Amino acid sequence: MQNQRSRLLHFELTEKIIGVYYDVYNEIGHGFLESGYANCMHRAVIQAGLSVQREVSIPVFFRGWDVGQFKADLVVDGLILVELKAVQNLDRSHEAHYLRATELEIGLLFNFGNAKPQFRRIVFENPNKKIRGYPRESAVGSSSES
Repeated sequence: MQNQRSRLLHFELTEKIIGVYYDVYNEIGHGFLESGYANCMHRAVIQAGLSVQREVSIPVFFRGWDVGQFKADLVVDGLILVELKAVQNLDRSHEAHYLRATELEIGLLFNFGNAKPQFRRIVFENPNKKIRGYPRESAVGSSSES
């Protein structure tokens, strides 16, 4: 088990952030709005001695165009993307799919909405993030829009 832990990317940092999540969850409990948990996590991460950014804009590109922005709840130490939820149960739709739009490879998904703490550690390594360039001819032909 120790050998497996030493191979996990940013293991010590993710363990510390998960510990902060449990501290916040155990202190404030479940059932509040996500924004309140974001405030609590932000303060608790700072108190844990880590650097943190809130509501980080992540651009999404499609065929070279910037088509929108996602907001990551937290980015810790410039390495870990943290998403916060206050839902009954986590499912795959809650996972931080926009890790692929960043250079970040680790995401932590924390749920405060259940009577029991729930979290997921998501890994999306950069070599696997290559977004497909035009994989096939368009069924509607080429666009003249530039």
